[in-house]
Amino acid sequence: MEQPTTSSNSVDLFQKVHSMAAQRAAKIKAIGFYPYYTAIQENHGSRVMIDGRELIMIGSNNYLGLSWDERVIEAAIEATRRYGTSCSGSRFLNGTLRLHEELETALADFVGKPAALSFTTGYQTNLGAIQALSGRHDHVFSDRLNHGSLVDGMLLAAGTTGGTRIHRYHHNDLAELERLLKSADNDGGKLIVTDGVFSMEGDIAPLPEIGALARRYGARVYLDEAHSLGVIGATGRGTQEHFDCYDTADVLMCTFSKSFGAVGGFIAAEADVVDHIKHHARSFIFSASMPPGTIAAVSAALRIMKEEPHHVQRLQAIGQRMIGEFKRLGFNVGEAQTPIVPLIIGDDLLMFRFYRALMEHGVYANPVVAPAVPPGRALIRTSFMAIHSDDELDQALEVCAAQGRALGII
Repeated sequence: MEQPTTSSNSVDLFQKVHSMAAQRAAKIKAIGFYPYYTAIQENHGSRVMIDGRELIMIGSNNYLGLSWDERVIEAAIEATRRYGTSCSGSRFLNGTLRLHEELETALADFVGKPAALSFTTGYQTNLGAIQALSGRHDHVFSDRLNHGSLVDGMLLAAGTTGGTRIHRYHHNDLAELERLLKSADNDGGKLIVTDGVFSMEGDIAPLPEIGALARRYGARVYLDEAHSLGVIGATGRGTQEHFDCYDTADVLMCTFSKSFGAVGGFIAAEADVVDHIKHHARSFIFSASMPPGTIAAVSAALRIMKEEPHHVQRLQAIGQRMIGEFKRLGFNVGEAQTPIVPLIIGDDLLMFRFYRALMEHGVYANPVVAPAVPPGRALIRTSFMAIHSDDELDQALEVCAAQGRALGII
């Protein structure tokens, strides 16, 4: 391709493509450790096929295994046959089905809020809801380990309004959060944004204390339950149920790509708040709506979650077992409290070697480096499903132990 002619004082847009930072992936590929975009040939829930080899999957967010439940699959097929593969439009115009409204009513009931609104992806949910709620003089307070979609929602709000002020506090640091709340002026509203369960560390936000600070300083609470619903709480209703502190979150958000076994997301709140987001969230208004099959799959998964809590109980038992076993072996699991269990290695290269060793010995887990975690905290993210058998868990532990010892990690 012909290169553009540039003047002496201009910069080629593609210069960044060839920068040192951009070459990081190429260097990892060159030494044979590149771990991303691995193509899965077949997916059988707790096991996957890659390059003709079967591996135990301990890196999925399909926490309850519902993407493989026949009832969920059949619901998706039936809705697709009835409505087709697409709504072919935005919810704002021609893309709202009765299926959407029925699902939103059921979701609101499940999380104990008056109203709910479903989005096409979880990312768009956070992007649109935070942008819609944050005005020119408002303050948003965010945990530093919040998911990237929350961060991007705040950045979009700041860019759209030209004045939303973003404050980030150290992970679960209530003293710093209080200091920031206290120092913020009262010209605008205040919104505290936090994950319920943090996606890389597997620990839980101190929601009762966050709620107390919100009440003290006149703030609202936005709670991302992507890794909480179906995972924690006696019946899988998330962080508020876990702490028995209902109504702490003013806005509750969750994705459908984890426990619900599909894709999409929703927010739930007071009806007027939901109505405001419905009419001001750009990622909602300008995106095509969820396809009928996905809506039906989520609805079926929700019914199973409500009627069969033993799936949640099995998941929680597995999570506690794996935390205990990894600790006993000598792995650093940080402050993990859930079926998300990080094996914290620290050094990037050592972590990539461990990841490759696990793959070679039949275990699929997720390698994580900065910026998804702080620099120097490279980790293997393991996450478990209610459908894992005890034999599969035993095998995964044996492989992790053997390879961890071989590399001097434990």
